[in-house]
Amino acid sequence: MRILLAEDDSLLGDGLRAGLRQLGFVVDWVRDGEAADRELRVQAYEAAVLDLGLPRKDGLDVLADIRRSGILT
Repeated sequence: MRILLAEDDSLLGDGLRAGLRQLGFVVDWVRDGEAADRELRVQAYEAAVLDLGLPRKDGLDVLADIRRSGILT
């Protein structure tokens, strides 16, 4: 299962990525909301973990925009 992780804090992101990988997930990690939005539009993900306070675009805005676009991640 492929998951998008959007987290700007390096320590937290590294820990989340490591834990998810240990559970068998494939994790793509981005560090800002615009990158998250872009990835969700070009790659199919089963799930996304979005930090609410991302730089460049808030995680809730990313979610609202992809939902409006019909992306069901």
